[in-house]
Amino acid sequence: MKQKLLWIVLTVATAVQAATLDAPASYPAALKPVAQEAQAARLAAGILSRYHYKAVPLDDALSSKTFDQYLKSLDPEKLYFLQSDIDRLSVDRTKLDDAILSEDLNAPFDIFDLYERRAAENLTYARSLLQKGFDFQRDESYQIERKDQPWPATEAQMQDIWRKRVKNDWLRLKLAGKDDSSIVKILDKRYDNALKRLGRTTSADAFQTFMNAYTMAIEPHTNYMGPRAAEDFSISMRLSLVGIGAVLTEMDEYTTIRELVPGGPASASGELKVGDRIVGVAQGQTGAMEDVLGLRLDDTVALIRGTADSTVRLDVLPAGAGPDGAHKMVSLIRKTITMQDQAAKAKVYSVNDGAATRRVGVITLPSFYEDFDARQRHVKDYKSATRDVASLLGDLKKQKVDSVLVDLRNNGGGSLQEAVELTGLFVGKVPVVQERNAKGDIRVETNVKTGVAWDGPLGVLINRASASASEIFAAAIQDYGRGLIIGAPSFGKGTVQTMASLDQIAKNDKPEFGELKMTIAQFFRVNGGTTQLRGVTPDIVFPGFIDAADFGESSFDNALPWTRIKAADYAPVGSLTDQIPVLLALHENRVRHDKGFQYLEEDIKQTQQLRQKNMISLNEADRRKEREAQEKRLAARDDAAGQAAVKALEDDGLQANERNLTKELAAEKSKKLAKDVLLNEAVNILGDDAALQRNNFKLASGLMSENPVLVMELAPHN
Repeated sequence: MKQKLLWIVLTVATAVQAATLDAPASYPAALKPVAQEAQAARLAAGILSRYHYKAVPLDDALSSKTFDQYLKSLDPEKLYFLQSDIDRLSVDRTKLDDAILSEDLNAPFDIFDLYERRAAENLTYARSLLQKGFDFQRDESYQIERKDQPWPATEAQMQDIWRKRVKNDWLRLKLAGKDDSSIVKILDKRYDNALKRLGRTTSADAFQTFMNAYTMAIEPHTNYMGPRAAEDFSISMRLSLVGIGAVLTEMDEYTTIRELVPGGPASASGELKVGDRIVGVAQGQTGAMEDVLGLRLDDTVALIRGTADSTVRLDVLPAGAGPDGAHKMVSLIRKTITMQDQAAKAKVYSVNDGAATRRVGVITLPSFYEDFDARQRHVKDYKSATRDVASLLGDLKKQKVDSVLVDLRNNGGGSLQEAVELTGLFVGKVPVVQERNAKGDIRVETNVKTGVAWDGPLGVLINRASASASEIFAAAIQDYGRGLIIGAPSFGKGTVQTMASLDQIAKNDKPEFGELKMTIAQFFRVNGGTTQLRGVTPDIVFPGFIDAADFGESSFDNALPWTRIKAADYAPVGSLTDQIPVLLALHENRVRHDKGFQYLEEDIKQTQQLRQKNMISLNEADRRKEREAQEKRLAARDDAAGQAAVKALEDDGLQANERNLTKELAAEKSKKLAKDVLLNEAVNILGDDAALQRNNFKLASGLMSENPVLVMELAPHN
């Protein structure tokens, strides 16, 4: 159930005046645990120790693993702690279990407080360097990733790392054409904002970080969610929330409207537009206006969200107005907002080969969403991925498509039930996946609800970020011989999670303790194998940018092993054994002549080389030469994608919230409209598949001179 939590507000504005460049470090206030956090920790430990699929006692051994995971989560690139810090903190390595069981969380909070002190010291040091400037004629390099390096042994070593880090930030802006004065202003503000974010950290943040270190020390996909994080997860699954229908971001120290949801209260009012800045929020018609400048993200979200049909008033500084410009008051009635951008979508593509035109319907599914609560309450039209896809398939059939491609790239999963029922839309009422619980009991999940909605040619497009429910669906389609699996090997998450409300268990009237997303079973394919660690291997493999060693189940050091059980009682509904070699040959022949695909492979190779090098020069002349070589390489491309790549290479050295909002949105729109080489080729493969299944062998005419044997294999069997 790996899922990106959907936040309505991305960053928080602040109006605090920037500190002087040479100011001493100002440390965030020390955080202390509150009683309900300690109680929640002990309650969670009791549940995990008894009911987790990989139940392990909370003892010194698990404490040691939690300690390492905690340091990794706080300082993954080893930019804050010194080796001496690690040595000093190690006295608590085997005491974190005692901290949880005794409901005394001072030890893990002391570790968090030291992390914040070190972060404040290094950010303050970074700001001090801006007064001095840098010598860009020196021959030195900056190491991009430090996760595999030792902790800095001395403060001098730490400062040298940060000196190079700041120097690289400066050089990026310099290469983008910024003058020294502008660079100092941009970077000082950047580091100052980072310091202010440290100051807004709460005990809930420290507690959630520590608890996730504990849960993930058991197994990678078990997580703790505080009350607000749990609500955001629920929103991401039901694709709806009650609010005003505005996406907010921090721009120039203001909470700024980045997007208006069509049909939402903010858009329908006609009083708000992109770029407007919200500086105050009030509840109801008479509630006091609360200043939101300086508030953290979730506090601002909590003020703007509310109950349906309630009133929220906003104090707005219009886009383009100066800091002293006239404000306006906007009153809105909160409504239920549906996140249509995260729902399934469909588009029809045409494939021409000279002899015929075939129509391929592409269904893009970002997640296996489901409104659990509405389903349990038997709400007639509850939100569901399967329901949406079934509707889209009906529309595609009316448009007389020849084949269907389900795009599951970057789909991290969701509801297991949705994966089972979605499979049924293409295979019918059959066993879909097997589950083995902690006791070793095996249960076969069979689709009993949905019938076949599409029986024509089918393909599933996956990549390394396709996980969990995506892998269940793709594996079932493959095992039943129902369709082609195309793309890169998937994530490799073969475990099942459930949500456990700590408040319900404790019988709390209001949410205080949060929830556990806990692994309770391992799933297996109907053929008896599992996607754990290995993922789903495509029938036709595409190149990818992601290194499996850095991302995916195999990148975790405590992932469950791959194993096999007895196959379920199932029977394939088809076979692609004869078609796959033909389709693969057609694919390989096509991409040999597809410049876009060749450019993609070239870019992947370049990225892999840079990743392996893991160093970047801090010499201005060398960087300019590297940049010019890249620009020359990309400029030689004679297609629109090549020109887009040149533009994308224009590194402005800025972070997202430092850019002009209009330009940022335009760049995002351009990126969305850019040619999707992998999708286009997958569509072509599905077009070939449709032709093969219709015995249209003219598509192979281009291969006759190269592979006459292949053409003979394409001939109809007697």
